Amino acid sequence: MSEVKAITSLTNERIKAIRALEMRKVRKEMGLFVAEGASLLITARDRGFVPKTFVYLAGAHRRGLVKGLVAWALQQGAEVLEVSEAVLAKIASKDNPQTVLGVFGQAFAPPPVAAEVAPASTWLALEEVRDPGNLGTIIRTSDAVGVSGIILVGNCCDPYSNECIRATMGSIFAVPLVRMERDAFPAFLKAWPGDVVATHLGANEDFRVVRYRGPELVVMGSEGPGLSEDVARLATRRVKIPMSGTLDSLNLAIATALVLYQVRGAHLKL
Repeated sequence: MSEVKAITSLTNERIKAIRALEMRKVRKEMGLFVAEGASLLITARDRGFVPKTFVYLAGAHRRGLVKGLVAWALQQGAEVLEVSEAVLAKIASKDNPQTVLGVFGQAFAPPPVAAEVAPASTWLALEEVRDPGNLGTIIRTSDAVGVSGIILVGNCCDPYSNECIRATMGSIFAVPLVRMERDAFPAFLKAWPGDVVATHLGANEDFRVVRYRGPELVVMGSEGPGLSEDVARLATRRVKIPMSGTLDSLNLAIATALVLYQVRGAHLKL
């Protein structure tokens, strides 16, 4: 069992190291990220994740949830830091700061092997998604509908940025993430054993009436440009979300949610 270390200095090296994780370059080099708030840390604990470092505001450990989290972090051998309000303000998010945060190791999974994908499973692939808020919301939705994992294709935004982590509401600890280069993606699509489902403005099938063949791989493009044509051509199902207004597209997170709920409908019960 580890011991609690008290820190009040703003120039402490451990505090500087945690603060540096605000930068994508440092997160990538260190393979770490920060998750803030008791609810996210409880989800991490329940999913079997253990923080490298656990930080809490001095005095907060006297209250129920935080008290239990501190005991858990100590029991798991994490570095546990009790910090002053000024120190916490230096490393916590500026809007809606929390009294606890954890530093965790990033966890990317290997790509699924086509021959081993369960017929009833659904995967999601995102091609160069750029908005971390959208990505976090999509991760949360994927958790809600039981998606087996998300493949981040090409130059996507960082799923371990603070904005994305907050938007996942803890689902970052539940949904496997895979990174894949654009050059490798076409061959992966061709080997997929079920339907590759793509939303496309040129499609003539209503996404609500198609009978999808599992295992499904739902492929969504980036904000603005949408799905690239070379990927869209490899889809076995090109579908469209009907709209009666003047717009021809939806926010990426909303469009992804609509398609996932339709594809996963048979697996979702009250």
